[in-house]
Amino acid sequence: MISGSLRRDESAAATELGYIFTFLLGVVLLTMFSIWAWDIETATRERWNEEALQDNMARLASAVERADRASRSVDNCSYAEAVHLTAFEASKVPLTISLGERHLVLHDSAGIYDRSVQLSAAGLSTHQGEINLQGVDTIWAIHSEGVTKITTIHPGW
Repeated sequence: MISGSLRRDESAAATELGYIFTFLLGVVLLTMFSIWAWDIETATRERWNEEALQDNMARLASAVERADRASRSVDNCSYAEAVHLTAFEASKVPLTISLGERHLVLHDSAGIYDRSVQLSAAGLSTHQGEINLQGVDTIWAIHSEGVTKITTIHPGW
């Protein structure tokens, strides 16, 4: 027969408290890591968007400049160039690109991505065109009949 007596032992309770505090420390560290990783991902996406939009604006402005150069070289010439846009992930506000006489302007209603690229305006044509960038992957820079414009529609000559 086993006989024994009850005794007051608190070491098991201390071990249990150690387990709980270790678990809570792990939760805190994982939460901090998740927030840190999310911040890195967000910053990377924002930087990619900025660079992609800047690259798209520069390439489209260059295409407009080449269309203007074509308007100066030959009378009644027609010129078309496709600019394939670098993919970007923009906010939910619509982005529009408009072509003015001296600037190519990117605008959104929140003002996050607003920017412009100056054009030489040395062509013999007027500039026109405004494009909503939602779902657009190619923009055409076209010079025809004394007008240089940007559009998403293939010229179809």
